[in-house]
Amino acid sequence: MVTHMKKVVTRFAPSPTGFLHIGGARTALFNWLFTRHHGGEFRIRVEDTDRARSTQDAVDAIFDGLNWLGLEADNDIVFQYANRKRHAEVAHQLLTEGKAYKCYASKEELAEMRESAKAEGRPLGYDGRWRDRDPSEAPEGVDPVIRFKAPRNGEIVIKDHVQGDVTVQNKELDDMILLRADGTPTYMLSVVVDDYDMGVTHIIRGDDHLTNAARQAQLINAIGWDLPEYAHIPLIHGPDGAKLSKRHGALGVDAYRDMGYLPEAIKNYLLRLGWAYGDEEVISEEQAIEWFDLDGVGKSPSRFDFTKLENLNGIYMRELASDANLAQSCLPFLEKKIGRNLSDGENEKLVAAMGELKNRAKNLIDLADSAAFLFAKRPLEIIPKAMKALNGNAKEILIKIYGNLEDVSDWNKDTLQSVIENFVESEEIGFGKVAGPLRAALTGSNVSPGISEVLAWLGKDESLTRIKDQT
Repeated sequence: MVTHMKKVVTRFAPSPTGFLHIGGARTALFNWLFTRHHGGEFRIRVEDTDRARSTQDAVDAIFDGLNWLGLEADNDIVFQYANRKRHAEVAHQLLTEGKAYKCYASKEELAEMRESAKAEGRPLGYDGRWRDRDPSEAPEGVDPVIRFKAPRNGEIVIKDHVQGDVTVQNKELDDMILLRADGTPTYMLSVVVDDYDMGVTHIIRGDDHLTNAARQAQLINAIGWDLPEYAHIPLIHGPDGAKLSKRHGALGVDAYRDMGYLPEAIKNYLLRLGWAYGDEEVISEEQAIEWFDLDGVGKSPSRFDFTKLENLNGIYMRELASDANLAQSCLPFLEKKIGRNLSDGENEKLVAAMGELKNRAKNLIDLADSAAFLFAKRPLEIIPKAMKALNGNAKEILIKIYGNLEDVSDWNKDTLQSVIENFVESEEIGFGKVAGPLRAALTGSNVSPGISEVLAWLGKDESLTRIKDQT
């Protein structure tokens, strides 16, 4: 529950060093839904202070993924590196107030410090050797870093909406660097200053940031700002309970789009990874906004399950997407498969076929595969399994049924079904003896929707021509 009255402001803060990870997408979604639920403001900050690893391609990929999921910011995007002067000002203010100090320890000293601590079983953090030394002792020609003078006694308590009260002893945290020797601010300082300047009230992020929260809270207290409210959500694990990796599905959001998943299904699936509302599984965006709050987030890591995602995607395709929208979503996959763009008339044909084709598909690639026969070049390539249906007296049957179909003036599913049934009865043969050869001739496959539907979608001229090709 929200414990204050001012406007809720959340932020999603990706680092542009790669794609939008599926775990990052869930964090963005939780922030976005929480903000929508409370009528607040959702903001995005690109944490691009690591100049060596940050790339424009990564920035583009992150925003491409967020836009596909419909998670746009409510205000201007903040790029952290652009605020570096402001971050440095805060560090110098702390230095002036005696809450930070210049540290002249060399790399060699720091390495030796770590080795000694390791050998003696002590914490590996900085030992504070320049914390209270007189600046006159500073070696010549050495540019110092500025370190935060962290409190040594007492404890810091993070009141977390998911984890509960998390208490960290101050003595466990060392004096972190605020400004590097070249004067550039560190991540820890930049985050604190940007969150304050952006008016962030709630920080919702992965629980791998819980230790950062304690350090950041120390810094916020020293500056004299109010602490934001925290919610550290458990990470996503693979089906085996291990940390999510690429073999489990730790891919970019763009990979799921390329695998043919609908953005609505991805959002619904991510929502249920670590958050629950009763036994509800299929949850619309409107319901999610109405229901989402932090008290529904669990403490345990959730497990990524491709089977569940596929099943949910299938539900969205069959039951929740309109045939026109589904055809539109399927179009890029279909046009890539057939190697050309569809005409307006062919688009109408695709929409007409959606009602049947979607029942057999788990994703848009399946759907494109099953629709491709409608737009295939003649003569059709017949797969080996379907060739069996064209053996024996199949050609004779096709020639006979061709004549019956040629006489049909009202070319629709019901009429065509009657023509086939009458043919089967008059010829005194099983339905499969007619359906098999027709299916092979019309689709090139041994699997398809009902023959009368296929005939209706293809139209009279195309249907008759494809049958004639096999006679």
